[in-house]
Amino acid sequence: MKPKLLILDDDTAILQMLKAVFSGDDLELILESDSDSALKRVITEHPNAAIFDIGLPVKSGIEVLREAKKMDPALSVIVATGNKTTQNAIEAMRHGAYDYVTKPFDLKKLKTLVSKAVECNLLNRKVRFTKDREQLTEYSAEEDIMIGSSPEMIEIWKMVGKVADSDATILIQGESGTGKELLARAIYDNSRRRNRPFLAVNCAAMPESLLESELFGHEKGAFTDAHSRRIGKFEQCNGGTIFLDEIGEMSMANQGKLLRVLENQEFERVGGNETIKVDVRVIAATNRTLVNSIKEKTFRMDLFYRLRVVSFYLPPLRERVEDIPLMVDLFIRKFSTKYGKKIKGIAPDALDMLIAHPWEGNIRELKNVINSATVFCKGDILMPDDFESFLQAKAGFKEVDLDSAGEDYYAVFWNMLEPVFDGICMKNKGAIYEHINMGLEKALIHMAMEKSNNNQVLAAKLLGISRNTLRDRLERYKIGASA
Repeated sequence: MKPKLLILDDDTAILQMLKAVFSGDDLELILESDSDSALKRVITEHPNAAIFDIGLPVKSGIEVLREAKKMDPALSVIVATGNKTTQNAIEAMRHGAYDYVTKPFDLKKLKTLVSKAVECNLLNRKVRFTKDREQLTEYSAEEDIMIGSSPEMIEIWKMVGKVADSDATILIQGESGTGKELLARAIYDNSRRRNRPFLAVNCAAMPESLLESELFGHEKGAFTDAHSRRIGKFEQCNGGTIFLDEIGEMSMANQGKLLRVLENQEFERVGGNETIKVDVRVIAATNRTLVNSIKEKTFRMDLFYRLRVVSFYLPPLRERVEDIPLMVDLFIRKFSTKYGKKIKGIAPDALDMLIAHPWEGNIRELKNVINSATVFCKGDILMPDDFESFLQAKAGFKEVDLDSAGEDYYAVFWNMLEPVFDGICMKNKGAIYEHINMGLEKALIHMAMEKSNNNQVLAAKLLGISRNTLRDRLERYKIGASA
């Protein structure tokens, strides 16, 4: 389906001129000379972008803009006028216009602006600005999607539309599980680099020396295990975008090298003398408060300011509870498809239970709880009983002080298992020991692979096992593909 462009102007000559201008583009054009008719088309046609003339005879373009944005907050409206006054521009932007243009049109710039407005709207459509739990009919269970109807998320997506196409370095801050990598991917997907590589590196998943090699590569013989030259992520990503997750965990030495890349787009491989020039956009993320890290002298102030050319803050789920029903619908659809179930929805009292939960693990925790509840659900509606044991287990886990839990993590696993143990016993009579051990090992292997970006060498070192053992477990549990 083609994106739709609504054009409202009382001058039929301009309508015909713009029709000719955009007729060669991949757009469905909707032309109107009457304000009320145009507003009806907003409701019935759901256009992606619109051009409204300010100087209309009955309602001004500003009035039409206000009403259209009430009907569809995601609509990208470009306001046009022959009156080049600053006040018109301020008024238009105050009421939610995507941008403001003056007549006579610079047609090349107008076409570019419309293209960006449509892209911004298509991105916003994924965000689902409605406060009603609409059916996500266009959603594929295979794709990742971010949803939000809260004002904070609407502002975030507006900002994405503004900065995605630039090469500005971006810093995303927010608690664990709030969707920082998804936001980074959304920025990349809407940038001019979207046809070039996107690579993600978790800076907390590997030791300092390994991270340096991972990012910048190394020459043969640079250290004991360097049997051949290795190209680092920055070289692999030349022309593309690199996402540095948990940037606050990076060592001071590696911070210095990263700063040089940001300033000069150049570096040397570990053990090498050749200066490598690259063109890479950096998007970084952290769940730490970097201002505190600067005070503690664990993060460089100059790097902080170099990273936050554009800064995003993803609010925790507890501060955007109006998004929970939307996410619940999304995850039910996703996991129902995955497990071949026909779950229609969630009972109101079960949804109330989820809304009242603190969600310290944010969206990741909510997703995992819906996943588990979907697996064990016997009917076609998720009921409170499907959630109670999982929510209790999560709460029990968060009460554990990991620093004082001991090396065997007995208290951690006791608090996780105790609320659900009776149910496990009923479902796995005579095989509890085997099933729990296998489940724990599979989770550890899978998590280590994710944290290491599916690098088997790094995952084996993280787990403290041999690579042969890791390969055996990957094959046994059918985790990913052998790398």
